Amino acid sequence: MARAAALPILTAESGLTRYLEEIRRFPMLEPQDEYMLAKRWREHGDREAAHRLVTSHLRLVATYAMWWIKAAIQEYILRSWSLVKMGTTANQKKLFFNLRKAKSKISALDEGDLRPDQVKLIAKRLGVTEQDVVDMNRRLGGDVSLNAPIREEGDSGEWQDWLVDEESDQEARLAASEEADNRKKALGEALSVLNERERRIFEARRLADDPITLEELAAEFGVSRERVRQIEVRAFEKVQRAVKNRVAAMEARPAAASAAVPAH
Repeated sequence: MARAAALPILTAESGLTRYLEEIRRFPMLEPQDEYMLAKRWREHGDREAAHRLVTSHLRLVATYAMWWIKAAIQEYILRSWSLVKMGTTANQKKLFFNLRKAKSKISALDEGDLRPDQVKLIAKRLGVTEQDVVDMNRRLGGDVSLNAPIREEGDSGEWQDWLVDEESDQEARLAASEEADNRKKALGEALSVLNERERRIFEARRLADDPITLEELAAEFGVSRERVRQIEVRAFEKVQRAVKNRVAAMEARPAAASAAVPAH
């Protein structure tokens, strides 16, 4: 058996063009030839057959790889364009690579925000939302320092002066945290009003991350599916009343304590 020729290798010295020329020396296979070679490799471990199968497809692999290389380059450009993270959804990629061309077609070459009619037209042509067009157009305008003045002339202040903190203040967060703790504590105490079967069904149906089905609980307790549903509803109503009563009692304690403090 003749020794199979060595596979061509892509190196920095030879370059891509030389590599593509070398792989064209290997002919493409006819369907029947491909089938027989695959059969020889599978049934007899014929290395020469495997070699011919591999080399006949090299030109296809180089073509397919180009699409992945192009996609990787575009992804890198998209992620490296701005200090602010750019979106990477299909629509945002489409806008990133086509927005400038779309703007030039409608003569929207001015810097700054697009007019509403221009936004609508571009969104329709590219098949994206109008908000996506507005957002990408602003991002492509480049990064602006938050310390930059709003207007070049006059004391207009800096852009950071107009930033709004949408987070709740520390006092509100503390109050919300205390309320959540109180409700959690109230729920724990409220479960004590349930008997063993009610508690098992309530926790399995209402508190579990992956709730158990009515059929499974019916089999566990030897009752009908409808009976389990009735017990679940009754248990929920009992817990709901108990939680409300306990939360009300907790909220009444601070008020009572304040009233009991003597005035100085």
